[in-house]
Amino acid sequence: MIVQRKVPILDLKPGYEAIKDEVRAAIDRVVESGQFIMGPDVQAFEQEVAAYLNVRHAISVNSGTDALVIALRALDIGPGSEVITTPFTFFATAEAISQVGATPVFVDIDPKSFNIDPEAIAAAITPSTRAIMPVHLYGRAANMPAIMALAARHNLRVVEDCAQSFGAYDPVSGKQTGTIGNAGAFSFFPSKTLGAYGDGGLIATDDDAVADVARALRVHGSRKKYFNEMLGYNSRLDSIQAAVLRVKLKYIDAANAGRRRAAAEYGRLLVDAPGVTTPEVSKDQVFHQYTIRVEGDRDALQSSLAAGGISTMLYYPVPVHRLPLYADGAPSLPHAELAARQVLSLPIWPEIDEATLSYVSERVSDALGRA
Repeated sequence: MIVQRKVPILDLKPGYEAIKDEVRAAIDRVVESGQFIMGPDVQAFEQEVAAYLNVRHAISVNSGTDALVIALRALDIGPGSEVITTPFTFFATAEAISQVGATPVFVDIDPKSFNIDPEAIAAAITPSTRAIMPVHLYGRAANMPAIMALAARHNLRVVEDCAQSFGAYDPVSGKQTGTIGNAGAFSFFPSKTLGAYGDGGLIATDDDAVADVARALRVHGSRKKYFNEMLGYNSRLDSIQAAVLRVKLKYIDAANAGRRRAAAEYGRLLVDAPGVTTPEVSKDQVFHQYTIRVEGDRDALQSSLAAGGISTMLYYPVPVHRLPLYADGAPSLPHAELAARQVLSLPIWPEIDEATLSYVSERVSDALGRA
């Protein structure tokens, strides 16, 4: 008999407990300084994260969505431009494209990785295509070598959506996600692999011109205060969030290793679960989510797990091309649509213990065995 327990989809408390003294000291430092906007901690964080990513420029902003929008603007992607992207992602990916006046063009995914399929990208390129926006979903890098080859062949820009992949690597080039295309956009939403204690985002690039425009756009389109040159945004990372992120950045590799450990253990425990396909595990992934594919009644499994106190999530139940804003005339993208019906994300965080992993896995196997 399995003794019932409560398991959240994500538990941030263990991570905080391990570093709370450093975090509190960092927050106190900012409060005592009185420099809450664009203060020294923001500048220091940008330098430290640029060094970690090995890029020339890291421009912090107030959200991952703004990072996408500003990166597109900085690359001069706007009205009349088509941007090829995946439908199997959070709405913000397509929303950012639409917000700058460009048109998102959705293509199907690779069913094995859930990431955008380069062959589908190639088939969708038109004279109006200006950019490709791959998403490194669940913390696994998209096929960047193939995507960059297409971009070079057709003179396209590449903006990487790295909201879920901070610390992940492309296994071919060995480069971190967000450092391969023309720009990478990161989110520091609290649930991310590198999460703030509020909203936050960042643009990474090696392009000096892109960085210059991005820095201006985040402060109302001005390079010099009160001398505004373009319509921009109020999109600045708070100093307190930067201070928190500076602390957490020091431990990001260990945190991502904890996620990989949990993913590997899930794979071992679920190897015989009927109708379940588990994700591959490699040293290059960071497992922002641990997402299985369920061939049977996925919704019934989710309900059964909820009855056992286990929280799960559907990332994502409706592909973006089927949402009302984009559904009119949307193409049939069977792999993305099937994934939306089958995926289920299980609880994962860096410090999750083996007893919890065993409990979740046993409930999954038990529920599917009764189906």
